[in-house]
Amino acid sequence: MDEVEVVVAHTERATLRVGDVFLKVDADQARLDVEVDAMAVVDLVPVPTPEVRWRKPSVLALAALPGVALGHLGEPSTASPAAWAAAGAVIRKLHEAPLPPWTGRRRRDPDELAVELDRECELLVKDGILPVDLVTHNRRIAEIALRPWTPAFTHGDLQIDHVFVDGDEVTGIIDWSEAGPGDALYDLATVTLGQEKHLAAILAGYGTDVDLDVVRAWWSLRSLLGVRWLAEHGFDPFTPGCEVDVLKARMP
Repeated sequence: MDEVEVVVAHTERATLRVGDVFLKVDADQARLDVEVDAMAVVDLVPVPTPEVRWRKPSVLALAALPGVALGHLGEPSTASPAAWAAAGAVIRKLHEAPLPPWTGRRRRDPDELAVELDRECELLVKDGILPVDLVTHNRRIAEIALRPWTPAFTHGDLQIDHVFVDGDEVTGIIDWSEAGPGDALYDLATVTLGQEKHLAAILAGYGTDVDLDVVRAWWSLRSLLGVRWLAEHGFDPFTPGCEVDVLKARMP
């Protein structure tokens, strides 16, 4: 009998694996709607995605992808430079696809992000979660990302765990519930968060000039916005190699 593996679980959603099927349970059915729609669109690009087995209210069943995740946040990636470059090439295909017909669940302009960032930085210091110098320095770096950008079709949550590879080939990308128009460099920053040494390989596969200062700014911005949410949902951003270490790595 196959065992039930809890891949991720918190109060908003959970993902379980049973044999070769992933079951995604989400209290917000709109997130599942976006995921299904996004996979249908990007399959035409083509960007490989999991097969949808079935869909019922609040539950989505997806076929497991062959291979393994490109890596895991907080752990050194064992994937080859060629696999990282292949991931960069697939991400470029996504960003060159026509924009989807929806606005995206988390589409925010730079001004809205600046307000959210100010609020989070204030709370991080006020609540004693992070030292003021760490927050202040990374806040200055994060400002670089708060500039106008040309919207691209973005994954929106392109964590390293969401890209699957088999050898040097990308077999698929999962978790599309945040997909929509956004900043292409945000995707590149997300997949390389905590994996800075693989940035060059990703960009080699991506194949176009990228502003590295903006990518690094998104590392700081994503980490500052994520620390409290992660702690409140049962994750530990202080784990070695994770968000707090990402912020510390930006310090002079």
